[in-house]
Amino acid sequence: MYSQPDQKALFELSKKFLDPQTAVHQQTESDKANDLRRLIVYHEWRYYMLNDPVLSDYEYDQLFKQLEAIEAAQPELITPDSPTQRVSTDLSSDFESVPHLTPMLSLANSYNAEDLKEFDEQVKRLLNLPEDADIAYAVEPKFDGGSIALVYENDLLARGATRGNGTKGEKMTNNARAIKSIPLKATFSAHGIQKAELRGEVLIRKDVFERINKERGKQGLSLFANARNTASGGLRMKDPADVAKRGLEAFLYTLGYATDEEGNNKLSSFNTHKESLDMLTDLGFKVPREGIERKLCKNIQEAIDFCMEWQDKREDYPYEIDGMVVKVNERELQERAGYTSHHPRWAIAFKFKAKQATTKLLHVDYQVGKIGSITPVAKVEPVALAGVTIGSISLHNEDFIKEKDLRLGDTVVVERAGDVIPYIVKAVEDLRDGSEEPIAFPKTCPINSTDTPVELIREGTEAAWRCPNCVCGAQDLQRTIFHVSKPAMDIDGLGKSIIERFFETGWIQRLPDIYRLNYEAVAQLEGFGEKSAQKMKDSIDKAKQNPIHRLLHSLSIHHLGKKVSKLLAAEVNHVLELKDWTAKDFTNIKDVGPIVAENVIRFFELPSNVEMLEEMEALGVNLTQTEEDKPRVVAADAPLAGKTILFTGSLQLMGRKEAQEKAEAAGARNLSGVSSKLDILVAGEKAGSKLKKAQALGTVQILSEEEFLALIQ
Repeated sequence: MYSQPDQKALFELSKKFLDPQTAVHQQTESDKANDLRRLIVYHEWRYYMLNDPVLSDYEYDQLFKQLEAIEAAQPELITPDSPTQRVSTDLSSDFESVPHLTPMLSLANSYNAEDLKEFDEQVKRLLNLPEDADIAYAVEPKFDGGSIALVYENDLLARGATRGNGTKGEKMTNNARAIKSIPLKATFSAHGIQKAELRGEVLIRKDVFERINKERGKQGLSLFANARNTASGGLRMKDPADVAKRGLEAFLYTLGYATDEEGNNKLSSFNTHKESLDMLTDLGFKVPREGIERKLCKNIQEAIDFCMEWQDKREDYPYEIDGMVVKVNERELQERAGYTSHHPRWAIAFKFKAKQATTKLLHVDYQVGKIGSITPVAKVEPVALAGVTIGSISLHNEDFIKEKDLRLGDTVVVERAGDVIPYIVKAVEDLRDGSEEPIAFPKTCPINSTDTPVELIREGTEAAWRCPNCVCGAQDLQRTIFHVSKPAMDIDGLGKSIIERFFETGWIQRLPDIYRLNYEAVAQLEGFGEKSAQKMKDSIDKAKQNPIHRLLHSLSIHHLGKKVSKLLAAEVNHVLELKDWTAKDFTNIKDVGPIVAENVIRFFELPSNVEMLEEMEALGVNLTQTEEDKPRVVAADAPLAGKTILFTGSLQLMGRKEAQEKAEAAGARNLSGVSSKLDILVAGEKAGSKLKKAQALGTVQILSEEEFLALIQ
C-alpha cells in the first residue's frame, strides 16, 4: 500500500507536525488539514493492519488533535473521509466482515489530572449539574491488546468478531471459542436476556509472552515485538488450534447490547455500569475485579487518585495496560450526556506516560566495566519518554546489535522498561533509505587511549567481549567505584564522582590508596572542608572493620557475587587462606560452581593481587573472619527452621534488611520471588503483585509484620 520512500516521507512529515517550531505550521489551514489526514490514515494502517506502529500512542493523538482543532475552527474543511469522522479500522480482507449490534466507538484521551478535571466539568455542563456536584465514576484498566465483540444468543456463544472499523468487524468465532476464558455458555436467560453483545480485550500475560519468545528463540524464529501485537495477531490466526497454543485470555469490560425474546432493550434494567459488570462476573466472564482492578469512585478526585495509583503500579500487573478508563457510572446520565461520531461523551481514557517513542540512532560509544566487559551505548537524538529526555541507551553486547539488525542512522523504537531503563525495541526497516551503516563491533579495546592495543576476548558462552589486560587504567577506576559502593565496602561519602575526581588528581590509582588518603589535602579541595574530610575518614575507618564477605565481594572477581562471598567467608579464618585452595575445596561448598572457583583461584594466583591485599591489611583493612562471617547455627527447634520466607510491600516496624536478618536468625531462608517453594509471605503496606500471586497459589502462609514478629519471639 505504501512504498518505502513514501513511508519515510510520511514519517518525517509526522515529526515536523509534532515539532511546533517547524515550517509546516506556517501552511494554510487547508493544506495542514490535508497533510494531517494523510498522516493519520498512514499511521492507522501501520497500527491496525500491520500491528507495527512507528509513532507512540501519544504522538498519534497529537496529530489527531491538531486535525480536530483545525476542523473545529473551520468546519468547511471537514471531508467525508476525514479520520475524525469515523473510528479507526483494523479490517482486512482475510476474514468475513460482520456488523456489530451497536457501534464500538473510540475514547477521548486524557494525560493528566487537569484533563480529567476538565472532562468532569464538561460532563456537568452537558448534564446541567452544578459545579460542586459529585458524579460517580467507574474506573477500570485500559487493556493493551486486541478488541473483540462477543454475541451470545439463547445463552450460547454465537459469534466473535474483532473491533474492525467500529461498525463492522472481522468474524473470528472459532478463534474466540479457542480462548478458554471465554465461556461457550452463559445463563443470560436468568436475567431475561435472549441476545447480548459484550465488548472486551484479548490479552496475553507478560510471563506467557516471555515464554513464547524464549521458545521461538530456541527454534530460530523471529521474536514477537510485544504482548499487544502477539495478542491481536492471535485473533487473526487461521487455525484455532494455534490460537489455543498462544495462551490468549479475554477480559470483558462492557455490556453493549441486550434484548429479551421480544427484542425489548434490557440494558435499561441495569441502572449502572457497575451492575452490568457484576452480572458478567457472576456469569463466569473474566472481568476486572471490583476493588482491585476496578473501582467505583464517588467523584473525579477519587477517580484521579485511582488512576495515579495504577500508573505507579502498572509494571507489577501481569498484563499490559496503557491507561485507565473513566466512565460515568449511571446509565441514565450516560444517555443524557450522549455521543459524538467518534466517542461517548461520558467516558474518557486516562493514558499513562508513553512507554515508547521513535528516534534516530546517531552513533555508538563504548564503556568498560570493572571486569573488562565492553558495553556498546547508542547515542540517539534526544527524545522525551515517560517524563524524561533520553539521549543514551545501552545496547548490551554485540549479539543484541546483530539480533535487532541495528544500523547507524536507523529510526528506532525506544521504550523505558519498567518506566526506568531505556531500551531499543527494534529498528523501523520500512524507513531505511540506504544511507544506514552497519555497526562494526571493535576488535581491540575501544577505551584504551595508549599506544598499546589490547585485543578483546570472548570466553565460552558469555555474550560480552572483554578487555583481558587493562593498560589504560579505565578498569581500575571502575573496580574502585564498585569497591566503595553500597553492595561492597559501603563507604559513605565516597561516591562515583569523588572517586573519579581523586583519580584525576592521582590520589587514588589502586584500592590500597583509598585507605591512605591525605585528609588534610582533601579538606583543602573545593567543595570540601575539615568537616567533610573528617566524615570521609570516619566512613573509611568504619569500612576497614567490615566482615570479610564484603571485602571479597568488593574485589570484582568475575562471577563472585554476594552469596558466594558469604559462603567463602564462612569457611576461612583469613582471606589469604584462599590462595592455597584447590578447585575441589571450592566446589565442595554447596552452591559454589567450578567457574567461580576457577576465577577466584586465578585471582589469588597473581602475586600482585596477594600483595595488594597484604598492603590493605597493613593499612588497617580487616582480612580476618568476623562474627558476622561465621556460619549461623540454627537450632532444630527454631521457630522458622526449614522454612522459606519473602517480605513484600512497605515495612513499617523494621527495615527490609533487618527483617531478613531476623528471619535467618529464626531458621528461615529468604527468597526473592513467589513460587511453589515459598512457605511464608510477610506483607507490608501497599503489597502488590507478589501478595496476589501468593494468595492465588493457596499454599503460602501470609503474615502481617506483627504476626511475623510474634512468631519468631
